Amino acid sequence: MKYIDEFRDAAAAQRLIIEIKKLATRRHVLMEVCGGQTHSLLRYGIDDELRDVVELIHGPGCPVCVTPAEDIDFAVQLAQHEGVTIASFGDMLRVPGTRASLNDARAAGGRVRIVYSPVDAVSLARRNPEQHIVFFAVGFETTAPATAIAALQAQRLGLDNFSLLVSHVRVQPAMEALMLAPGNRVEAFLAAGHVCTITGFESYEEFVNRFRVPVAVTGFEPIDLLEGIRDCVRQRETGTATVTNQYARSVRRSGNEHALAAVDQVYEVTDCPWRGFGVIPKGGFRLRAELKTFDARSRFGEANYDNARTARLSGSFALPITATDGCRDCPASDVLAGRMRPGECPQFGTRCTPDSPLGAPMVSSEGACAAYFRYHSLMDDAPGVAVTAGAGNDKARKGGD
Repeated sequence: MKYIDEFRDAAAAQRLIIEIKKLATRRHVLMEVCGGQTHSLLRYGIDDELRDVVELIHGPGCPVCVTPAEDIDFAVQLAQHEGVTIASFGDMLRVPGTRASLNDARAAGGRVRIVYSPVDAVSLARRNPEQHIVFFAVGFETTAPATAIAALQAQRLGLDNFSLLVSHVRVQPAMEALMLAPGNRVEAFLAAGHVCTITGFESYEEFVNRFRVPVAVTGFEPIDLLEGIRDCVRQRETGTATVTNQYARSVRRSGNEHALAAVDQVYEVTDCPWRGFGVIPKGGFRLRAELKTFDARSRFGEANYDNARTARLSGSFALPITATDGCRDCPASDVLAGRMRPGECPQFGTRCTPDSPLGAPMVSSEGACAAYFRYHSLMDDAPGVAVTAGAGNDKARKGGD
């Protein structure tokens, strides 16, 4: 198996490959819903090795990819607001909104700070009482507990110069939306192990009963992924649909009860726009009413801007708050739903690259298009051309992550 010799359990991986091929009597369509899984599948050539028996299609991938453009526009606008500093993770800074990114705002004089955790943003607010710190909170359920803890800490400290721009999204509603979408092809899912570390997988039991599709919880190592693929193929061959846990070293059925309690205390579930998807019912979180004082949308929303504040906005990057997707030239919804492979997009590798992304799947380094750009040649997915993992890009593969 190509490049599997980079992995310490190469022999075990080879045995699983053989077992999967023996189990399959036809080609099965599986979707992984985590960008980390996508990168491992491509990096180690698993997609290529199993291509005759398994078609691996790539789902929503990473929360940076699906963060709505209008949230980024709002953050860009706030960064130019006198007395306001936007704090967020580094990978959010280069993600374009409809017209600009936070990096653009910073270059134009806006205040933007990189932090490594939401609690760091709380500390920033304590040390800088003259500045209002807005933490741009993105991520799946994996990062929502840390933001919840930051909100509770700010409440306990009575910080009136701290707010949250909450853009957390929930994975399972997106999977449900995919299953209900016209032309859906997904026959089984590899569920994101890091998300299930928080949420558990009990709710997937109702999901598989409703849609009759297997769900295998996996981590990111080749063995985790291959065991998940094997379980999905076996179930598809036997006509069964259950949840299996191939990440038992980290995931329990009920999840992390303390993290879930913090999330429940701070957030309520809400309908939420996903970039490239549209609005997904129950697809995200918002702050509860008792924490609205920390909601940046309520505090700095367009309706609350007065003339003096508006006048201080930088004219060159003063963006309207819009509801646009920001993916006008990108078929993101088709890629995210598995209806189109990245290389089939006419913009892939030409107008759209990781340095100049047009849409959601190329925006983040964990997006499906970014993964294909790194590990596949530009012609891999062209009609009639065989996919060869790493063709034309072996140097990047050998360089590691």
